[in-house]
Amino acid sequence: MRRSDRPRLSIIVPAWNEERLLPRTLDNLHAVAQATANGYELIVVDNASTDATARIAGEHGARVVTEPERQISRARNAGARAAGGEWLLFVDADTWPDRELLQATVAALAGGQVCGGGTVVAFDDLPHPLYRAGARAWNALARRLRLGAGCYLFCTRRAFAATGGFSERVYAGEEVWLSRALRRWGRRHNQRFVILDVPVATSGRKAEWFGLLRQAGLLAQVLLLPWTLRSRCGAWFWYTRPDKSE
Repeated sequence: MRRSDRPRLSIIVPAWNEERLLPRTLDNLHAVAQATANGYELIVVDNASTDATARIAGEHGARVVTEPERQISRARNAGARAAGGEWLLFVDADTWPDRELLQATVAALAGGQVCGGGTVVAFDDLPHPLYRAGARAWNALARRLRLGAGCYLFCTRRAFAATGGFSERVYAGEEVWLSRALRRWGRRHNQRFVILDVPVATSGRKAEWFGLLRQAGLLAQVLLLPWTLRSRCGAWFWYTRPDKSE
């Protein structure tokens, strides 16, 4: 693995009980980073896992950081604090960027005119046409409003620090708030927040875990009662898993 004393790119993976998917994710990230980044580090933030997440992360060449409070934004911020790179890339534990996407990410950041960004999302195994329509709708909205998806979001350390990172006032949707903050900061500093056109592969497992009715209810909740995302209970969709799930 190619590393420098101070890597330019820090890849941060928040993980809660991800022992099943984490090996694939970390092996993929090492492979694409070795082929693309001139100096990188891989950090896994163990977010109060009760399985072998931390051990597996270490065995697969990641530096392990612990965040005991179960909150996605806290985990991502903990990884950023531990990171040494000037560029920060946040990747979920069930997400697998390819070499083309990482090359596009590094090129955007290296150009000096981009403060951060995300990309369009390609979910695997979405069984129902409504789920696939929802994914297309999100990608269209992300392009139009320039909103980064939480599964793959990148920025410069300078912009991240200046905007305060991910909001710890919410238990979900923190990537939307950070996207907006980075856009505003970028405008003041003649930089852009971009949405790349190279899709990132990510798991559609929540479509299997939760049915259409529950997900429709979640959409109504987020639109009509957005303040409920300020509690872990209100953000149940992001913090609940069926037994023996992947």
